[in-house]
Amino acid sequence: MTGPLLEVGTRLPDLAVPPILRTTLALFAGGSGDHNPIHLDLDIARSAGMDDVFAQGMLSMAYLARLLTDNFPVESLRSYRVRFAAITPVHARPTCQGEVRDVSEVDGERRATLDLSVSLADGTVTLTGEAVVACP
Repeated sequence: MTGPLLEVGTRLPDLAVPPILRTTLALFAGGSGDHNPIHLDLDIARSAGMDDVFAQGMLSMAYLARLLTDNFPVESLRSYRVRFAAITPVHARPTCQGEVRDVSEVDGERRATLDLSVSLADGTVTLTGEAVVACP
C-alpha cells in the first residue's frame, strides 16, 4: 500500500469480485487441479444435498490473496492463513476486506497484521483470515 504509514484501524480498499459463474468454477478447476465434481456437476451437488454447485474454497482464498497483492508487493508478505466459514454459491458476488489489527517491529522490520474476510451481499462471511506484511 502506498502513501501514509499503516496504523491500527487502516482499512484496505475493498476488492469486489465479479459474480461467480460456472465458467469461473471450471477455469479455476483447470488452473488449480481441484476437479471435485461438487463444484462442477449439478447432479453431483444435488446428490450431496446442495441446491447447486458452489465455489471451491481456494477460489475465495485466491481472491483474498489478490486483495493483499493489490496493496502490497508480494515480497512483503510474511504469512497468510484463512479459515473457511461458509460456501460461496454460484452467482454470488464476494467482497474481500482487510483491516490492520496490529503494527509491531519484528527482527528490525516493521510489520502489520491484518484481519481479512470475504463476505457476500447478504452479509454471509465465507472466509476469515489473517496476513502479516512488512510495511514502511
